[in-house]
Amino acid sequence: MRRGASGSGEGSGGGRQPTALITGAAGFVGPHLVAELERETDWELLALQRQAGAPQVGARTRVLACDLLDRELVLRVLERRQPHFIFHLAAQSFVPQALTAPGATLTNNILSQLNLLEGCRVLGLDALVVVAGSAEEYGLARPDDMPLTEEQPFRPANPYAVSKIAQDMLGLQYWLAYGLRVVRLRPFNHFGPGQSDRFVLASFARQIVEAELGRTEPVVLTGDLSSERDFLDVRDVVRAYRLAAQCATPGEAYNVASGIARRLSDLLDQLRARARVQIEVRRDPSRLRPSDIPRLVGDASKLRAATGWEPRIALETALDDTLAYWRGLLGG
Repeated sequence: MRRGASGSGEGSGGGRQPTALITGAAGFVGPHLVAELERETDWELLALQRQAGAPQVGARTRVLACDLLDRELVLRVLERRQPHFIFHLAAQSFVPQALTAPGATLTNNILSQLNLLEGCRVLGLDALVVVAGSAEEYGLARPDDMPLTEEQPFRPANPYAVSKIAQDMLGLQYWLAYGLRVVRLRPFNHFGPGQSDRFVLASFARQIVEAELGRTEPVVLTGDLSSERDFLDVRDVVRAYRLAAQCATPGEAYNVASGIARRLSDLLDQLRARARVQIEVRRDPSRLRPSDIPRLVGDASKLRAATGWEPRIALETALDDTLAYWRGLLGG
């Protein structure tokens, strides 16, 4: 029953070209994954987006409207398209929103994935499903636990993290109970062109560019800058997703991490050094989070051993490209 997982498009479904389905294709990570798959594979690509009339995300990627909370619609899409690969990225991923609307976050993130997995089970699809989890699952780890391996116990600090743990465990359960080929990835913080300014480095970059354009005073408003995170360029993360689909072992969980902890204050200083005006930093109490995690850094040696993946894009390049994105978007 196992269908080919080759990136060459050979040996699958009686010679049928492999099909990859990407959920959350209109989000931050989705377009980068589409670009990676268009460049590195010859698969047929289907991008699922919640609303009809969504913009095209790639030159040869077909966009389909599908609300993942609609179980019957998900079942019809899976039955008709018979994907060989499913990259499940769709989620409510903004922690402050999860704190104000925990029920909606849990419902959206858990039921969306449940409908996909149930669809594969009911239809008997032998798809390789890549589930995009999060390092937030590890939560309040101790300093001497770093760098975190996949064996680290979960200590979630917010409802988003709980929803991601549920997605992670659903993937494991469907592998153990039904043999559904699920690979669970736990990416650490990632950023780059296209990220919403609701997220920290994109917020800093946008504020700097607005100050460069004279639209605001030359000030960056911040929350707690003492937190340390393991940051990656989003383009390295989507390469990990592709390699995991091609090479990783179903049923296993893998960290996607650089192994380097970076303090937010240092990253803001690097962005300020690239600014075209002098930028002041001002703390904004409204941007502080309850139960924020002071330090998260991961160990990706398991992923490296399985796929050969390692980060390729320098953090300095990612910062440059993030500023360039905002300058282009805002007219700078």
